[in-house]
Amino acid sequence: MMMIDKLAYSSPWRYKSVYLKSIFAVGTLFICVAVRSFLISCIILILMGCLTVRYSRASLSRYTRMMMWPFAFLIFGTIAILLDISREPAGICSLPVGNHFIIITVYSLTYALRLILVSLASVSCLYFLVLTTPVLDLMTLLKKARCPWILIELMTLIYRFIFVLLDSALSITNAQNCRLGNKDLKTSIKSMGNMLAALLVQALRKSSVLYDAMEARCYDGRIRVLYESGRAEKKEIVAVVLYLAALLVLAVICWQKGGL
Repeated sequence: MMMIDKLAYSSPWRYKSVYLKSIFAVGTLFICVAVRSFLISCIILILMGCLTVRYSRASLSRYTRMMMWPFAFLIFGTIAILLDISREPAGICSLPVGNHFIIITVYSLTYALRLILVSLASVSCLYFLVLTTPVLDLMTLLKKARCPWILIELMTLIYRFIFVLLDSALSITNAQNCRLGNKDLKTSIKSMGNMLAALLVQALRKSSVLYDAMEARCYDGRIRVLYESGRAEKKEIVAVVLYLAALLVLAVICWQKGGL
């Protein structure tokens, strides 16, 4: 998570309009999910991957590793969709188990592949957005979208404390490793318990210190930050509109062809 935040702040598109980037990514995501086409999903997956690698400072190998996280989850999640149980051998593959057969049909295989491809394309849209846009800019976007203030405040504080606790956890883990605190399973379990207990104490203490600091700066229930995103240029707006229009036309054609 710290790596994602670092890449977002160092992206060449860091100061591009957050509104335009959001429309580009979310619009593409909606078209991908609505049509669920093999061709559209492949186009989006490749396009978003190229743009993300080009404009987020993320290397191709790192981006591939990041895509492997949802891919592994999807593989395990689609097993239940891919496999079926029948009393007779059927489909393109069947495995006898007792008096029944575990089968894979053409429909289940097509459905599972479509689900994996659409999901990966959707994830690539979100990766493009989060790897080129800092979270604080996204919070500003939510404020402009009239999202409830309480949700935005909670998201901001939770996001902040994730990094605080990660930094503390890494420091404690390094100290434990220097003292052979993870030399075997028994010691590792004990060290993990001690680390979690220490993190709880530090979280309570740091939350109290943070609230005192906010109160000292006239905190009135809302966290206000400077917005540094730039304005969208006319040529960028035209490019995004033309792209979404072309993608939508192609999506309609694929939908008429039966979800090609």
